[in-house]
Amino acid sequence: MKTHVKALVVGGGAVGTSIAYHLAKAGWNDVMLLERDELTSGSTWHAAGLLPLFNMSYATTHIHKYSVDFYKTLEAETGLNAGFSVVGNLRMAQTKARMDEYMVYATTAETAEVPYEWMTPAQIKDRWPLVNVEGLEGAIFHPTDGYINPADVTMAMAKGARQRGVMIERKWQVDGYEWTGSEWKVTCTKMVEKGGNLVPSEEQIVITAEHVVTATGNHAQRTAKLLGIKTPAIPVEHQFIVTEPDPALVEYRKNGGAEHPVLRDADAKWYVREERGGWILGPYELNAPARFRFGVPDSFRADLFPLDLERIEEEYMSMIHRLPSSEEVGLKDDFNGPICYTPDGNPLVGPAPGLRNMWLAEGFSFGITAAGGTGYYLAQMMVEGEAEIDMASLDPKRYGSWMTSEYAVKKNEEAYEHVFILHHPDEERPAARPLRTAPVYDRQKALGAQFGQVNGWERPNYYGPLDADDNFDHDARSFRRGGWWQHVHDEAKAIREGVGLIDATAFTKHLVKGPGATAFLDWFTCNKLPKTGRINLTYALTDKGTTRTEYTIVRLAENEYYLISAGAWTAYDGDFLQKAIEDKIPEFGWISCHDVTTQWGVFAIAGPKSRDVLASLIRDAEPETALSNKRFPWLSMRDIELGMCPVRAIRVAYTGELGWELHHPIEMQAYLWDQLMEAGKPHGMKLVGARAQNWLRQEKSYRAFGHELGRDATPAEADLPRFIDLSKEFNGKEAMEATGIRAKCVTVLIDGPEDADPWGREALYDGDTKVGRLTSGGYSVAFGKSIGMGYVSPELAVPGQKLKLKMLNQLWDAVVTEDSPYDPKNEVIRKDG
Repeated sequence: MKTHVKALVVGGGAVGTSIAYHLAKAGWNDVMLLERDELTSGSTWHAAGLLPLFNMSYATTHIHKYSVDFYKTLEAETGLNAGFSVVGNLRMAQTKARMDEYMVYATTAETAEVPYEWMTPAQIKDRWPLVNVEGLEGAIFHPTDGYINPADVTMAMAKGARQRGVMIERKWQVDGYEWTGSEWKVTCTKMVEKGGNLVPSEEQIVITAEHVVTATGNHAQRTAKLLGIKTPAIPVEHQFIVTEPDPALVEYRKNGGAEHPVLRDADAKWYVREERGGWILGPYELNAPARFRFGVPDSFRADLFPLDLERIEEEYMSMIHRLPSSEEVGLKDDFNGPICYTPDGNPLVGPAPGLRNMWLAEGFSFGITAAGGTGYYLAQMMVEGEAEIDMASLDPKRYGSWMTSEYAVKKNEEAYEHVFILHHPDEERPAARPLRTAPVYDRQKALGAQFGQVNGWERPNYYGPLDADDNFDHDARSFRRGGWWQHVHDEAKAIREGVGLIDATAFTKHLVKGPGATAFLDWFTCNKLPKTGRINLTYALTDKGTTRTEYTIVRLAENEYYLISAGAWTAYDGDFLQKAIEDKIPEFGWISCHDVTTQWGVFAIAGPKSRDVLASLIRDAEPETALSNKRFPWLSMRDIELGMCPVRAIRVAYTGELGWELHHPIEMQAYLWDQLMEAGKPHGMKLVGARAQNWLRQEKSYRAFGHELGRDATPAEADLPRFIDLSKEFNGKEAMEATGIRAKCVTVLIDGPEDADPWGREALYDGDTKVGRLTSGGYSVAFGKSIGMGYVSPELAVPGQKLKLKMLNQLWDAVVTEDSPYDPKNEVIRKDG
């Protein structure tokens, strides 16, 4: 057994074997995989083996598609049949809202080249007569997927990995990780059988590895403790039952009937597939409990929990309704096992927080579907530096250190029961909320704030009516324009015409200072650094030249900087920043970095009357000129006093209007809020939420990280030349220039339906040819029509270019507009006073 390898993969389920296989395929010829028991002995062995392509996430859709395509190649390579039954996947809908969901999803599928078909109830009945189509609106059918044998596909990947030189060692448990500064020392204990249990022996070895990948499934909590990190990956019970043969099904197949696709009645919360003449029913019911909050007991191996049939009675009766022939069929087998979840249902894939060369692949609720693609894209990240798609949405650091096991349990149970809940793009799930609140949360709530959650923070999405008599349902979601739409419209209009106040406290904030800070940030970001008292928008790049993080940099002093970035990415940005600083201290000198996010609250005030509101509060020797262009120009920072509150005021507005960001001590937030509310009354100041701000920033073509900006496009492709200083050297510059322009970011105005706007995941067409996709969408109050931002082929990124947008299964006229269609010369935002 080797004791030094380039990469050590810990975990021998479908995910771990895929990672080992793809690392070897990518060219790493010194890879080892360790499994504490037998391959597939975790959740893999009791998985139902379904391969659903349906997913609202762009990255996850690519991962699932790669898996489906890859699994079909394994037999030719390894000689092992992976047991892939390509029967398709029929996702039925009982309501028009469910069909809307499928149409929203379908355009995402098109951007990832996932084939699909629409089916009417009559067409379903004609092809599969055993299905009762009563009450159905229709269905979406994926002809290329189906189900697979989890053990067989894992063994096929394991054989393929061995053929490529991967060493696979069973019955070795990892009991410790130590980073030496250049490699990992991994302490491993030999596991032995004893009385039916698997117990550690006295035999130990230490394996050194340049890189380690953990794919430990249900053991993710134990892994996190060994690494000294936190993870929200905690299993939830999932049960499915297998029936005896159904005589009607047996007869149907005997007479030449085609095998049923995997059936999903999303509104009934279950999937069903054929199994040896019978049926497998897998429900996603309410009240499925999380298990192993603090780790898997040593006595738990390939074990199961007792079945709870009462909990799934409703779903079982629904299956009988949809497949009437199953009513008299007995139960043959049952499974109730742990499947790992995360709060948003997506896995944790990428670098571990705070650690070097430690990679996580944990929290897979659809592990068989995701295994192949995870191995492929994670191998790209490890070997090449980045994946070809932006993997940020799956990054383990999307949950910060504020996250606890109690939070994870509540959110994971919620994620499980939401598998078949309508996935509205405007959904806000209620579990474990409110948790992180700004001091003015109760004041905002009393004024009608309807909150969303970002990185645990409660943030107003919009402000709605308080009067119960108006019958307004704040929980009414839609795939079209929800009940909130008019309120957001009025908020956006208020900022364009008057003044609005936005709570932006969730912004990520870092303080970087020290003798080496200036040289470091000049290398770290692609734009010129601002002068003291000024600000610049800039980007930190990956080594591949793509956009890793967007920063607003405020220069407080010669070697002191205040960095502002997206609120959803605090741990993600902080980890990247801190690691880069540690690497560069020997070259640039001492640098300190502090996350000060929770020390500073932020209000954004914007609109033509914003200066008037602040003028009544500012304490200055010459208050009448304190906010003028001469004393407080655009893109500058000043320390001011608003009443008794010291404020770090920044003249910038994400809405594209005259405005300021008011960064203030968090403990004084309630006081400042009350002062602003009183000062705003004479000017009709309106409270504004994040949804209106999102619409407004698109009118200015302001790119957003996680949407237009990400690790799959360079700042040049995002069409941001004014923020790239090619006269200096910066990290990723050479790679960015070598990449060229593969696609280009544009803003489009859309003549869409009267009751819907794009969500930012729609495909763009030039005639019948797909030429790009939206990354953001919404409505423009300035132009009175839908608006969106996205990427198209470079030759089409020309103002006036006519395109088509796929939305709600129809093509709608769209036209590429000039960058910043609202106030393109920034005359409004520079307005003097």
